[in-house]
Amino acid sequence: MKEAGNVVTDPAAASAPGKAVKVKSRPRGPATDWGAGASAAAKRLAAAILEVLAGTRTPAEAAQAVGVSLPRYYLLEVRALQGMLVACEPRPLGRQQTSESALAALQRDCEHWRRECTRQQALVRAAQRTIGLSPPAVTKPPATGGKRRRRPTARALRAAARLQTETAEPPPAASVENGAV
Repeated sequence: MKEAGNVVTDPAAASAPGKAVKVKSRPRGPATDWGAGASAAAKRLAAAILEVLAGTRTPAEAAQAVGVSLPRYYLLEVRALQGMLVACEPRPLGRQQTSESALAALQRDCEHWRRECTRQQALVRAAQRTIGLSPPAVTKPPATGGKRRRRPTARALRAAARLQTETAEPPPAASVENGAV
């Protein structure tokens, strides 16, 4: 039997001599590339945690092998199990929207509505010309600054004065001394 890549030539299996028979190979994906991008320390820690969970090491031995204290090991083990649970959650189907793609979609939508507004304005102008209406006069804001300036008020000072009078001791009432009323 000859093997060339994923194609196996087996004269006994083929109906015609020399005909190639395709053999199904294992799917290649993330499962075959374990630990890609992970540091050596992270791989060593993951291996130690898996050995403890499998029962081949005690937590104390794993903590010593990794070079951390026992309480720190337990914390890392909990984090690893939480990560595994999160990774086991089913992923949503289809393409997921990122903030960049959402922003691009909103920008496209905004541009569409701007063009639509311009089109509607042109239609209104054409209708006005058709029936003989003059366009409304455009009023421009004054060139002196646009907004009317607000007169300054001293509300904060009034509030502070009010608070000071409320917290100050009340003036002493006419006290009854020496029996005089």
